[in-house]
This record gives sequence, structure tokens and C-alpha cells, in this order.
Amino acid sequence: MSENATLYSVVEGVATITLNQPESKNSLGPDLVVSLCENLEAAAADDGVRVIVLTNVGNTFCAGANLKSANPGVNDGAKSRNFVDIFRLISASPKPVVGRIDGHATGGGVGLAAVCDISVMRDDAKIGFTEVRLGVAPAVISVVCLPKMSKADASELFLTGVRFTPERAARAGLVNRAVAPEELDETVDGFVQDLLKGGPNALAAAKDLIDRVPDMEIGAAFDWTEVRSRELFESDEAQAGIAAFVRRENAPWVG
Repeated sequence: MSENATLYSVVEGVATITLNQPESKNSLGPDLVVSLCENLEAAAADDGVRVIVLTNVGNTFCAGANLKSANPGVNDGAKSRNFVDIFRLISASPKPVVGRIDGHATGGGVGLAAVCDISVMRDDAKIGFTEVRLGVAPAVISVVCLPKMSKADASELFLTGVRFTPERAARAGLVNRAVAPEELDETVDGFVQDLLKGGPNALAAAKDLIDRVPDMEIGAAFDWTEVRSRELFESDEAQAGIAAFVRRENAPWVG
């Protein structure tokens, strides 16, 4: 039933993937993990998709690992996927991923919100690293959460396991915005429309910069980015975008 665990649609260059197991609080069980991975791969491979939106059905965006599963978050079938694959696919996606966080997020669900390039969360939900209260730790999701957080925030929120507000999550860098429920769609759509104005290759390059440059030694970073900048300026996409700018027209990728 993995095909029903998430829903997939594409409209005007925007692929929407919806977590669709509200009865299990969209926890990362085998069906949902496999379905989400398949749809992320489909969106990344579709030249007609420019932006990916990740959202949910029900009052919980994602409750983390499915604790009722024999191997929480792991598919024990032939496809053998786990939620690390989800984080890798989103991080490596050449297309921006926008999180429309329409409900609570705990455990691995916090990581799922944080790994998105831009996340908007409704401000009446709760979010929390609850792992320590189960006798485990937020190990895998620390890879995507810690780079966005101060050590003080990480120490408090990882170690206490308390649930906190989306406003606190935004201050900690885990999400970009915390908004009233009635403002969620408008805010997400605003980000999506801004992203659609960027060149597809330029957006992929910008994601690559965000991922790679902070870990480079400064001299190596300048050497690499100098070459990368020249490649980008010489690309067909940049030439078309610059020519459109000079003519005061929309770039060719702007629908």
C-alpha cells in the first residue's frame, strides 16, 4: 500500500508530496518511507518540476519513527529503504524543497521539517526532539538539524526533550517561518513563486554552495567558487537570463 502512503501531484511546475497516513500520525513506517522516497525521486527526475512542496494530511506533519514497526522507519521488503534515504534525497535534490508543516512534528519529523530548504509551520502546532524520553537520541536527524542551530539551543532542546512552539523553532533555525494557520498557504505560495523566478540550474548551484562552502577552508573555497562562478556565467541559462534582464523581460524559465 506504499502508493497511498503519500500523495503526489504536479501543477504548473510545482510537485506536491503529501504525507497521507494520519491514522499513524504520518510516522516513518515502511510504507510511508518507500512511498516518499519514490515520489522524491520522481520529482527530481521530472524536467517539468521546478519546486517540490512537502506537506501532510491530518493534525500531525510527522511523528518520527513508527515505534510499532519491527524496524522503526525501515522497510523490510526488497526495496529496503529507511528515513536516512529521505534526508539524502531532499539534501541532494537539485530542486528546492519547501516544507508546508501543517501540524505537529516530533522526533524524526523535526528532521524532516529541518532538511527542507525552506519550511513554514503553523504556529498552533508543537515540535520537539522527544527521543531522550524514549531512551534514544536524535542521532540521524542531528546531521540536518545541528548545522542550523546554536549549541545552546541544541543542548537545551536535545537534552530536555520538551515540546516547544514553532516560534521557538524559527528562532532556533529549524524552520523559516511560524505563521497563523490561515496564513500557511499564502506564505508557502509566496516562497514557491519566488523560487520559480530562479533559473533551474542556478537554484541547484545555490543549493550546492549552501551545502559545500561552509565546510571548506577559506582559500579552497575562494578557488572553487571562482571556477564555479565562471562556469555559471558562461552557461546558456545565465546568458539567456542576462539577456532577458537587459531587455527588461522575464527570464525564459518564468512561466
